[in-house]
Amino acid sequence: MRNGITIALNEADRQRLLALVADRNTAQKPVWRARIVLMSADGGGTHAIMVETGTATTTVWRWQARFMAEGVEGLLRDKTRPPGKAPVADEKAAAAWSP
Repeated sequence: MRNGITIALNEADRQRLLALVADRNTAQKPVWRARIVLMSADGGGTHAIMVETGTATTTVWRWQARFMAEGVEGLLRDKTRPPGKAPVADEKAAAAWSP
């Protein structure tokens, strides 16, 4: 973990995260996010968490920060993102196809 970052789980949060990991019907994204937080709370270093979960340093840091800011609920959803490309206006599309 980064210096100065500690995650302390209360018993309710720990049980909820363990239930997510144990439930075979849970989507994989929340499972590995929960594993990152559980390993962080148990004192695992960033490198050990990266190796165990197969993620990058920035991914570990992102989910540690999200958990500290939003709790378990923050791990269960993805943030919305703007679309990659702006839609093309109809007149520009028509002009591109005319000879």
